[in-house]
Amino acid sequence: MTTGDKQTVAIIVGAGPAGLSTAASLHKLSIPYIILEREDCIASLFNKKAYDRLHLHLAKQFTHLPHFPIPATFPTYISRSDFLKYLDQYAAHFNITPEFRNNVKFAKYDEDMKKWKVEAAVEDGGVRCYVGRFLVVATGENCDAFVPEVDGLSEFEGEVIHSTEYKSGKEYEKKKVLVVGAGNSGNSGMEIAFDLANHGAKTSIVVRSPVHILSRWSTNFGLVLLKLMPLHLVDSLLVLVSKVTYGDLTMYGIQRPKEGPILIKIRDAKYPVMDVGTVKKIKSGEIQVLPALKSIKRGGNEIVFENGKCHQFDAIVFATGFKRSTHLWLQGADNLLNKDGFPKQMHPNHWKGQNGIYFVGLGKKGLVGISRDAQSTAHHIFNLVSNKIQLI
Repeated sequence: MTTGDKQTVAIIVGAGPAGLSTAASLHKLSIPYIILEREDCIASLFNKKAYDRLHLHLAKQFTHLPHFPIPATFPTYISRSDFLKYLDQYAAHFNITPEFRNNVKFAKYDEDMKKWKVEAAVEDGGVRCYVGRFLVVATGENCDAFVPEVDGLSEFEGEVIHSTEYKSGKEYEKKKVLVVGAGNSGNSGMEIAFDLANHGAKTSIVVRSPVHILSRWSTNFGLVLLKLMPLHLVDSLLVLVSKVTYGDLTMYGIQRPKEGPILIKIRDAKYPVMDVGTVKKIKSGEIQVLPALKSIKRGGNEIVFENGKCHQFDAIVFATGFKRSTHLWLQGADNLLNKDGFPKQMHPNHWKGQNGIYFVGLGKKGLVGISRDAQSTAHHIFNLVSNKIQLI
C-alpha cells in the first residue's frame, strides 16, 4: 500500500546531529522541510548505541550544533547523558519534529517534476511517499554497525556483540573478553577495553593497524592551533607530544602511523584514539594487546591470531566501526558517492551535488564539519528558493 504524497521544499534523511543541524538552519531561514528518521528517537547512535561511560572527547566549544551553544553549566567534556539533554533542548528550541519510524528505502530525482521522490517504510508495513525540491542526506559517518567476516565466528560458543550493543563492563567481571578494534569512530575500542578492565574483566584488545594515541588536551589544543598554523605543523606537534607522553609503544604491540593524525582523519575518516587511561593499563599488563584475528576454532571459544598463537575468550566485542548504506536507497548513488559511501566531490565542495541533493555530516570533519555543512546547505537552498520557487 502507498499513502498520499507529502509535499515540502526540503527532505532531510536522518535525525542525528547532521539532520538536526540542517533542520535548525532551514528553520532559521523559514524554509519548510520534513525530517525522516528510521528509529523512534533523535540521535539514535547516542541514545541507543553508546556505552554508559561515553564522554565527548572534544571540548564543548568544538561540539555544539549551529545557532545554539551548549549551556555554560555543562562541563568542558560533556557526558553522553548531557549531550542527549542538549540535543533535546536543541530540537525543542527549533521546533524540530521528525517523522519517526520512517525507514527510507528509495529516493530518486524526477526529471519531469524537477523534484526528489522519497519512499519510506513505516510501522504498519506500508510505504509513505514524500516529494521535495531538495534532498539532504544526513545519515552521518556512523550509519550501520560493521562486523568483519571471521572464519568460524558463527560457531563461537561465547557472546559476540558489536560495540553499539555494549553498555558497561559490569556484567563481564572475571570473564575473558576480547575487544576487536582500537579505533575512535563512534564507539572506541580502547575506551571499552579500559571500562572492561576497570570492572575486573580479563581484557585483551586487537590492534591490527598503526594508530595515533593522543590525550584530550593535546587534541583540543591542536584544533585551536589549526586556526593559526598549517596542518602539517600541527600534526608534527601532536606526534611529538604523543611520543613524550606515551613513549615507544611498539614493545606493547602498538605501531604509530607515518602520517599525522589530523591528515589521516580528514583523508581517511580514521580518528586518532583519545586516551582515557588505557595506555597505562596496557603498560601495567591489565590489558593485553594482540595482533589480528585469523580464525575461530569450531565448536569452542578458542581464537587463533595471525602470529599463530591461540587464546580462549568468553566474549568478543567488535569495535570495528560502521559502514554507510546510502547506496542501497539513493538512485544514482554510484555517480555521487565512492565505494565507502562518502561524496566523490572533494572538500570544500563535498556537501553539494547536482539536482538539489546535499550531503551533511559526510565531510570527515566531525561535529565542527556538520555545522558548516548544514549552514552551507541551508543558505544554498535559501538562495535558490528565494528567486526561483515559491515556498510551500
